[in-house]
Amino acid sequence: MTAASTDLSHLDARQVAAIRRALRSPRYELIPLKNVLDQLPFLPPGSTVAVTASPSKGMAATVDLSVELKQRGFEVIPHLSARLTTDREELVGILERLDDAGIDRALVVGGDDNRPGEFVDGLSLLMAMEEIGHGLVEIGVPGYPEGHPLIRDVVLRQALEEKAPFTSYITTQMCFVPGAISGWVRGIREAGIGHGVYIGVPGVADLSKLLQLSIRIGVGDSRRFLSKNKGLAGKLVRPGGYSPDDLIFGLAQLIADPVANILGLHVYTFNQVESTEQWRQQMLEMLG
Repeated sequence: MTAASTDLSHLDARQVAAIRRALRSPRYELIPLKNVLDQLPFLPPGSTVAVTASPSKGMAATVDLSVELKQRGFEVIPHLSARLTTDREELVGILERLDDAGIDRALVVGGDDNRPGEFVDGLSLLMAMEEIGHGLVEIGVPGYPEGHPLIRDVVLRQALEEKAPFTSYITTQMCFVPGAISGWVRGIREAGIGHGVYIGVPGVADLSKLLQLSIRIGVGDSRRFLSKNKGLAGKLVRPGGYSPDDLIFGLAQLIADPVANILGLHVYTFNQVESTEQWRQQMLEMLG
């Protein structure tokens, strides 16, 4: 389905307005690969960009790209990976570089490296950051609407509660099921977790490019990568790749609900910014 053919008759004016607001200023996630600089001209000037951390590239690549993006006028949110940060000395160096560059936001993640150093999870990194001191004024953590392949849901919920004093918002992992996202948000609210949520949505992606990318960033076997993102393969094998129209409109009620405290959209671009941005512009034009 394309944005131009989407039927909005099932949405009320409040929901349409909420989607429009969310699409006006999403956060774009980039991966520190060689082609990433070629995608920058397609980003809106001054937009907010998150930079991932991958096992094959290490934290240095994330910090290097984050600093460059900041110098180019973007608002930057580097991913600080606990398991990719060797020790406290490296963490101090990372925090100093971010502070020197004027970067005051970050997303703290556990990371996928099977051979962690001093920090085994996001909480241990957050606690060390608090002890060291830093200039970050906004710190986010990931949330998992469809669960995690290696961590039980009860442990994930407890981790969110333990991280809450150190953080200010949650960004959800990529999910294609509106009901799963809505149910997860409802669940954390019932648990007393009040942090605002950025909903992680896939951009317009091509399957073959995504599979190549999953190998290049060090995720390993592409089937393992896809297993962490349920439904991804089936969605992306459609002719023309995947477009998130149905997902966005399926989330309209949630995005418009003030109790849900949805802060906006976090778009996983897979470094395919041009196609994703074309889709966003088409959606905004359709929404009026």
